[in-house]
Amino acid sequence: ALRQFIHQCDWGELDFLLIDLPPGTSDIHLTMVQEVPVTGAVVVSTPQSVAIADAIKGIQMFQTDKIKVPVLGLIENMSWFTPEELPENKYYIFGKEGVKNLAAEAGLPVLGQIPIVQGICESGDSGKPIVLNENSIVGSAFVHLAENVVSEVNKRNINLAPSQIVEITNTDGCAATKH
Repeated sequence: ALRQFIHQCDWGELDFLLIDLPPGTSDIHLTMVQEVPVTGAVVVSTPQSVAIADAIKGIQMFQTDKIKVPVLGLIENMSWFTPEELPENKYYIFGKEGVKNLAAEAGLPVLGQIPIVQGICESGDSGKPIVLNENSIVGSAFVHLAENVVSEVNKRNINLAPSQIVEITNTDGCAATKH
């Protein structure tokens, strides 16, 4: 399905194409880097320990000498819960600062923290994404996140050579860069 999505869609002229992959290090991640020269990876996690463990695996996979996809930064999803009626309150129901701590250990930036707010679901269901309300806490968080991703992509493009497609060359799963 991913190959079909990449090769059989008419994307037209793009500035960015973001593809949301499942957590961890599955075949879909390897397929992605084999099909397109991936500019960079953004790892998304919730703050709890079990999710952080998956994020670590993802970071390590992308940074191996065989894959060499730059990790642009981390995003913390479900950072805290904020009730609509108490917008100043933050309840850390999945733990606090798990992604911030991982980012510090890995030497990566935190690109954004997205809280749990009922309005995210409601606005999406109504066809008016919450990001369109830049004055809301969540809308401004998404705008800040997007600005940070663009900034990191620009830094990556200035400081690193263009990405290469990765080719699996051995039956033992080792990868090599296709030239």
